[in-house]
Amino acid sequence: MSELLLHPLVQAAQSYATRAHAETNHLYDGRPYASHLSMVVDRAVEFLHLLDDADRPIALAGAWVHDSIEDARQTYNDVKKATSEAVAEVAFALTNEKGRTRKERANERYYEGIRAHEVATFVKICDRLANAGHSARTQSRMLDVYRREQADFRAALYSDRFAAMWDALEALLAAP
Repeated sequence: MSELLLHPLVQAAQSYATRAHAETNHLYDGRPYASHLSMVVDRAVEFLHLLDDADRPIALAGAWVHDSIEDARQTYNDVKKATSEAVAEVAFALTNEKGRTRKERANERYYEGIRAHEVATFVKICDRLANAGHSARTQSRMLDVYRREQADFRAALYSDRFAAMWDALEALLAAP
């Protein structure tokens, strides 16, 4: 599976997303944002076997670009040009709605768009696994936020296909 990290689409997505986030000085817990993207990719590699072969490079590329529209001032067409239409669809599906609060930004329309795209659902769960894992390791206050959101997050996106990922997330959030 890790040989897919060398796939040209995945390499293009990594280069593009790393540059886009760096150009906007976007950080993750004080570090270059690529550190977060890399964590999401690591979780994707861990669960890649749950996807069809054809979707695997799209998922890895999507993990790299998932925040590019939302956080790095990129457009759907920017992502499409740098990667592919399929990858741009993942980034678009994972772009929050406009809102003043987390709940407004991650509303029913947002989750509906994710559910409509299986690879986007996969990447979103990888993103949550990466964020929750980082929060647990650093004792961030965000861990409690993810715990409070878990029931709604699961209700919005659960499918049996990704049961192993949900089990991993539940275990991570249950840890003291």
